[in-house]
Amino acid sequence: MKLKMMLSVAVAMALGATALSAGDNVKLSPEEMKKATQIYFDRCAGCHGMLRKGALGPWIRPEAHKTKKGATIPGTKDLGTKTLEEIIYNGTPGGMPGWGKSGELTKEEVELMAKYVQLPPPMPPEKSMADMKKSWKVEVPVDKRPTKPETDRNWKNYFGVVLRDVGKVAIIDGDKKEVVTVVPSGFATHILRSSADGRYMYAIGRDGKAEVIDLWMKEPKVVSEIRVCNDARSIDTSKYKGYEGKYAVVGCYWPPSIVTLDGKTLEPLKIVSTASYTYDTEEFHREARVASIVANHYKPEWIINIKETGQVWLYDYSDVHNPTIKMIEAERFLHDGGWDSSKRYFLVAANARNTICVVDAKEGKLVAKIPSQGVKPHPGRGANVNSKEYGPVWITGHIGSNDIVAIGTDPKGHPKNAWKVVKKIKLPGEGGGNLFVKTHPKCKYIFADRPVNPNRELQTQIYVIDKDKLEVVKTIKIPKEYLKPAKTKDGKEVKARGPVHFEFNADGTEVWTSIWGNKLEPTPILVYDANTLKLKKVIKDPRIVTPTGKFNVTNTMDDIY
Repeated sequence: MKLKMMLSVAVAMALGATALSAGDNVKLSPEEMKKATQIYFDRCAGCHGMLRKGALGPWIRPEAHKTKKGATIPGTKDLGTKTLEEIIYNGTPGGMPGWGKSGELTKEEVELMAKYVQLPPPMPPEKSMADMKKSWKVEVPVDKRPTKPETDRNWKNYFGVVLRDVGKVAIIDGDKKEVVTVVPSGFATHILRSSADGRYMYAIGRDGKAEVIDLWMKEPKVVSEIRVCNDARSIDTSKYKGYEGKYAVVGCYWPPSIVTLDGKTLEPLKIVSTASYTYDTEEFHREARVASIVANHYKPEWIINIKETGQVWLYDYSDVHNPTIKMIEAERFLHDGGWDSSKRYFLVAANARNTICVVDAKEGKLVAKIPSQGVKPHPGRGANVNSKEYGPVWITGHIGSNDIVAIGTDPKGHPKNAWKVVKKIKLPGEGGGNLFVKTHPKCKYIFADRPVNPNRELQTQIYVIDKDKLEVVKTIKIPKEYLKPAKTKDGKEVKARGPVHFEFNADGTEVWTSIWGNKLEPTPILVYDANTLKLKKVIKDPRIVTPTGKFNVTNTMDDIY
């Protein structure tokens, strides 16, 4: 692992100078512990938690755990090294990647991790305002930035593309299908978000590093950056009238917290801890992580989802140093979500509880908890459709089952359909594996991926759903030439996972998807005609390595999905 991608050295220091052991047969040296801790942070913590108590993924601590329903989850020491190696290498039908099979971990690293998770988890480091400020850089002062676009390109049709495993972001001209530039970002950048006017693009890495990219420059570049925590997944800006672009906010996994920043310079202004009590059992949870964040269009507040405690926080940023927070009891374990078509209702998946929670952003209250009728809903931001039969609906897929479901979102015009699953769409074949669904108001289709389905054929197809019928009407097979396996130094072939994530161009005539590969070699971005479904363009560039999420400026700033 490269040092610049590593978690703070303080993590390794916390391990102590001597080897830790669990039982008589599992021992690791300090060097092995340091390496394993980094791998766990990079690959595992997002689903299992830094303290390994589980969320989307299960409990993986040495000791067994009894759930509230009386079930016993075996400890990792009970499972043993060989069983754990098998799981880590091959993955599981529930959505865990096969880290060894994909080539992302060597056999030696798989064995190391099987031993590591049988040891007590080390306590990760905290982070203060002083720590943050040490990493804060303003590369281009605000008064030195352009006062108008310096480019003749249609920058509002730029795509920001996450180059996940190399810690970079590509800016691609959506009109010309050209890579404008590639800029550095945090490790395993998770999402990109746009300012209210679209000028700035914000990136957040899994290492808690945030950047502002100025798209008005002839060649966009990072103008401000800061590392606000050790693990993060979400970032957004203030969008309410009068506050457009004034603030940015980062939601942290570790330390679990909300960090408010200056919107243009990323100067840290306020830290609020999210460690709190679970909404249902009122038990203290140290690792209450921030999942998705959206900017309310009705009030100067962010809607912030706290994963482990099952609370949605309405965070008023109008007095930035003295914020007020309304805590709404929703469901555990909150993850991702998006607006309905009116942008009044926010729908968020509590994926470990197979539930969709609905928050009324105007009234500031929970209006529904909806069984998703599938296993582990994972909407991304979801997809909005004005159905002829059901009225406005919001769409989500599932990681653990082959269900795409439509939920009614119009309590005034279609009250009989509001806040319930009105249509279940079955994807072909068995198992889940869907991560994202996407559509556009000007497109007649919804697109769904399936990159974590263990079946290779199902994994490498695009699923096209007709908006009127709400049925799968076509599957698009990715041409084999774009799925050629890469080779490791020892000659082992490693397959790309297949298409992942969709994004439309600004006018909704094209849909883009990327081949989720690995660091061994570049993989392409495929551009399809959104209505004829014909492949229009293949964007191949040696700099495009591990492309995943794609974010069009216009669609991101206007919350179009």
